[in-house]
Amino acid sequence: MHALRPKTIASQQDTKDLIKKVRLIELKTRGLSDHIFSGEYHSAFKGRGMAFSEVREYVPGDEVRAIDWNVTARLGHPFIKVFEEERELTAMLVADVSASGEFGTTGQLKRELITEVCATIAFSALRNNDKVGLILFSDRVELFIPPKKGHSHILRIVRELLEFRPQGRGTDITGALKYLNSVIKKRSIAFLISDLMDEGYEDALKIANRRHDLIVLRTTDERETELPNMGLVQFMDPETGEALWVDTRSKAVRGHYRAEALKRQAQARDAMRRAGVDHAVISTGDGYVRPLMNLFRQRD
Repeated sequence: MHALRPKTIASQQDTKDLIKKVRLIELKTRGLSDHIFSGEYHSAFKGRGMAFSEVREYVPGDEVRAIDWNVTARLGHPFIKVFEEERELTAMLVADVSASGEFGTTGQLKRELITEVCATIAFSALRNNDKVGLILFSDRVELFIPPKKGHSHILRIVRELLEFRPQGRGTDITGALKYLNSVIKKRSIAFLISDLMDEGYEDALKIANRRHDLIVLRTTDERETELPNMGLVQFMDPETGEALWVDTRSKAVRGHYRAEALKRQAQARDAMRRAGVDHAVISTGDGYVRPLMNLFRQRD
């Protein structure tokens, strides 16, 4: 019994630390959702159509097509049908938890950036009374939380984003989008949040965008494009574990590094353009507020 006591105390401390992390994320991202994103989110993502709300008396200027002839005949003077936008939507967060997310050189890791932007979108959806679901993926689908409404449900999503430890290390975007299509039958707003460190996913983007309103948020860090002069440095690919010594003093090496990075970025942009997918770049250095607001406003 006594041998279990230290473990219990540690577990309690871990729980307290997690609750604190969740609370901090909620305070930051819910504040953004309430004061910045709620209007943009509502405008950017329309409801499924118009739903009947009520009837009221006809006034000059109303459309004749809206007259409810049954009520008009029964009451002896004209009434019209009033419709409201049918707002309920489903927002799916398809978040990359592969090992490359554990990289960041300017204040936060890409995984932390993904957590914040997912929480912000989730609280924006909550404010609009939309359902929210979560898919975490690496080189496999790691976790699926079906879409639901409610504050406690959003907090569960935030907890998983903070604490989930994936089994896989690589990235399979095609597999994640196929899974999305298989489990979410009705059209949703699907946010793919990833650094897109993968290949051959263009067809999957096209198919998912036909089934859903797909939006890609590509995460990045400035050191993925610009290699500083740090002397002889060993680099390791977090997804494959492959290690390589690089002489960063060489201008040719740094130039090649930049050229390859820009090539990958161009390939990703071209794939999204051909798939007809709206997208934005969010970085660990510059954050996500302005890119996300710009994206929402473009869709308004």
